[in-house]
Amino acid sequence: MAPRYGAHMANPLTPDVLVDPVVLTRTLVDIESVSRDEKVIANCVEDALRQVDHLNVKRLGNTVMARTKLGREQRVILAGHLDTVPINDNWPSTVVDDLIYGCGTSDMKSGVALALHLAATLPDPEYDITYLFYEAEEIESEFNGLNLVAEAHPKWLQADFAVLLEPTYGVVEAGCQGTMRVRLHTHGRRAHTARAWRGTNAIHALGEVLRRLDRYQARTVTIDGCTYREGLSAVRIGGGIAGNVVPDEAWTEINLRFAPDRSEKQALEHLHEVFDGYELEVTDSAPGALPGLTAAPARDFLLAVGEEPAAKLGWTDVARFAALGIPALNYGPGDPALAHAPDEHVEIGKIRDGAATLYRWLAPSSDI
Repeated sequence: MAPRYGAHMANPLTPDVLVDPVVLTRTLVDIESVSRDEKVIANCVEDALRQVDHLNVKRLGNTVMARTKLGREQRVILAGHLDTVPINDNWPSTVVDDLIYGCGTSDMKSGVALALHLAATLPDPEYDITYLFYEAEEIESEFNGLNLVAEAHPKWLQADFAVLLEPTYGVVEAGCQGTMRVRLHTHGRRAHTARAWRGTNAIHALGEVLRRLDRYQARTVTIDGCTYREGLSAVRIGGGIAGNVVPDEAWTEINLRFAPDRSEKQALEHLHEVFDGYELEVTDSAPGALPGLTAAPARDFLLAVGEEPAAKLGWTDVARFAALGIPALNYGPGDPALAHAPDEHVEIGKIRDGAATLYRWLAPSSDI
């Protein structure tokens, strides 16, 4: 097994590692950092950044912030989470041809490597830059490092534009969908199944709910050239008391993925329209984020990427930036289809291309 770096071991994020985003990706992957166990990797990142003269470094919990103070007219944020989902027989990293395999390679230590590489090697960027390496993105939002920073140190998040280095396979994915989960309840009357006609079966009452879901036509919305397709799905179902009892209660949990032109209030109103006559209980909700393509740094970034942006079909922390009034995009070398998979991997070429793209965007023209 690869070592778990701690206080008794040298920091593997050496200057020689920081200058190569591919080597850096593999080094970060080999520092185990499942959610709520990010202390070691945060220590390594913090210690490495404190050796960089042009950065001011601060820390909150297991979130590390580093920023330039060059007096530029605009500031951008490069952000990435340090945690991974639980290891699934895919750690430490391995290399096969042009692929690095391992937990977190795609989601999102290859993206973190790009930000950390730039932080260490780009002393004079076109914009002032805030780098955020944060904890606990993969679990409940109460632990999310961006949430904690917004509450404790909101000034750390002041910026004109942000790039979240989530896996996008090297294209810009703009904004994100909102998500809402509701639990729909049905009620009946309990009876013995030998005399079922005396009762009203709450599970059977879910049949109409499922038929409505089957008939549902998902809305497609194009915003700033990016097309978002909504979705409505039953994701859990439950009910029943015993094998000989007609159930008097049942439920199903339904997930709506909604385009960012809807607010959470409008999303819930839509659900009440679809399921008119039924009791709904909201169990989870997060707003979407509009594409964020109009800010000047965003336009320059799109020129550096050289490809048209696509809609982000899913939810990411760009929504947290959008809620603060900061336009934000998703961009990273990993393939989102491989996130959390046992064979998770990233292409070495995509890492190098991503680093080159960020340099085209951020480095003064004389340095390119």
